[in-house]
Amino acid sequence: MHLTLKKEATRPAGANLLQQQGKFDSFIEEFNGERPHEALQMKCPAEVYTCSPRPCTGIPEPHYPFHDRTVNVTSCGRLCLYRKKINLSVTLAGQAVGVKEVDDGIWLVSFMDYDLGYIDLEERTLQPLENPFGPKVLPMS
Repeated sequence: MHLTLKKEATRPAGANLLQQQGKFDSFIEEFNGERPHEALQMKCPAEVYTCSPRPCTGIPEPHYPFHDRTVNVTSCGRLCLYRKKINLSVTLAGQAVGVKEVDDGIWLVSFMDYDLGYIDLEERTLQPLENPFGPKVLPMS
């Protein structure tokens, strides 16, 4: 499917984003509604598609019952705690994070089930932990 999409909708490419989106939309309409597919016993995907009976509820709001506070990250990626602003990450903008004081003025910051690092309130710095989302390297045996 991707090779066919590339051949038919990108060569030649649209002159601008709107024209290119139009090419993609036309391809999707033809691919799903007009072209029979061998894997579907020569039916079009639109003929056999049915909606899932399960509603999509998305992921629940993060909840931090074992933390001292739940704080929303600002749109510019900052965490505001006791009138101090600490740069966290714009990738978490608008998200709720849990903060927990682990030592005097030292706070652990967590997002969902992941500990991100420690904030020193006096220094207004974040010391990140090892990337919890990074690749997992298994030890050699």
